[in-house]
Formats: sequence, C-alpha cells, structure tokens
Amino acid sequence: MTRVFKKRTAILMLSAFASLPAAADTAHVAVAANFITPMKVLAARFEQASGHTLTLSSGSTGKFYAQVKNGAPFDVLLAADDKTPARLVQEGDAVATRNYAIGKLALWSANPTLIDGTDAVLKQSRFGKLAIANPKLAPYGTAAQEALTRMGLFDAVSSKLVIGENIGQTYQFAASGNAELGFVALSQIMQEGKLSAGSMWQVPARFYSPIRQDAALLKRGVGNAAARALLDFLGTPDAQAVIRSYGYDL
Repeated sequence: MTRVFKKRTAILMLSAFASLPAAADTAHVAVAANFITPMKVLAARFEQASGHTLTLSSGSTGKFYAQVKNGAPFDVLLAADDKTPARLVQEGDAVATRNYAIGKLALWSANPTLIDGTDAVLKQSRFGKLAIANPKLAPYGTAAQEALTRMGLFDAVSSKLVIGENIGQTYQFAASGNAELGFVALSQIMQEGKLSAGSMWQVPARFYSPIRQDAALLKRGVGNAAARALLDFLGTPDAQAVIRSYGYDL
C-alpha cells in the first residue's frame, strides 16, 4: 500500500468517524512529553468547545507504544514521531493517523549567557554535562544524536552526556542545573513566540531528520466521540495557531 493511499484511507476513516453521533464522552490521551504544555492549552479549549473531557498522560513515545501493546487504556496517542502511529496502524492497534505538528530541536541552557545563539559552546566544550533524551525511546533524543553526529561532535561529548527518559526529564536536567546544556524541544522553551528564559541555539533542520509528530486514533478509541472529535480539532485554525505559538511547524 502506498503512503498516499494510506493517507487517503486514514482521512476517509476519520471522516466516517466524525459523522457518528457525538454524545459527550471522555478520552484518555497519551501525549509525547514535548507536547504536554501546548496540549494542556488545547485540551481546555477543546473541552469548552465540544463538551467532551480529556484525561492527559505525558511520557516518551517509546514507552507509550509498549503500554498500548500491553493493553493500556488510551484512546488517542499524540506521538513525537510518525513511525510509531504508522506501526500501530499496521499492527492493528490503531485505525487512523494524522499529522498535528512538526517539531524543532534546540540546544538550551538555563544560564542566559552560556549560549551565544550558535553552536560555539559545544565546539569549545565549555560545559560540564549535556542532557539528551534517550534515543531509543524519544524521537527528540534521536534527533539530538543525529545532530551531534553530523556536526562531528558526538564522540567528543559522549562522556558528558546525561540521558533523560523522555524530553520532559531532559528539560528538567537542564532547568535544574544538573546539566549545563540540554537538547530540548523548541516548544519547551518558547512562550508566545519568544524564548521564555535562558539562552539557546535553534539547531538547523539540516542536522536531523524531520520530527513529524502524528496522532493516532487507537483501536480502543474508535467508539469514543471525544477521541474522534479531538483528532478533528487538531486540524482547526484555532488549534493550529496554538501549536505554532509554541514553536512548531505544521
């Protein structure tokens, strides 16, 4: 099955679900750690507009995949990649996907003077510890590893790495000072389109594979009106404006 055909099939399935009766319902949503802050804003708007209720859980995409496979009661997965949702569809654990954001990687420090807007701090090794998310579980960790490798710096900094279970824990390492630097999601350090604190270098997109973040309607959520409505809501202009304000592309 071609990628285009898969996308068309998913769109048709979502349209069919959207036409079903939509009584108020509660959806359990697994949210990739990088997206939890904007998702809280989106959830409030969604609940007000739809009358549905959302219960949010935050964590790494890799762990959520394992939990879904083990029967975790999630209706929707907002992943930090597009491979995991596609895999869940292929394996029969999800029925449709849609892209909701394209993530961006940033090197960040809570110290407002440590990063000068370039990668100089990495090249000059002017730091003690560098936090990255676990590349085996978190797509932003994979992106960080790719970026360091393409810059020819991975071997030089490997002894200084601190590995977070997910991008949320990675941010906490850098925010607390346990690591002077951290590769984080741009969305974690942006507020209303501006850097919220500290100093940062936005990693050029050419240094890592695109972080396409897809949502999956899981098999458990097929009959859940809130789950179906949420996937539709993520494509609305109101939701997209919120998503962009946190530093994502669409």
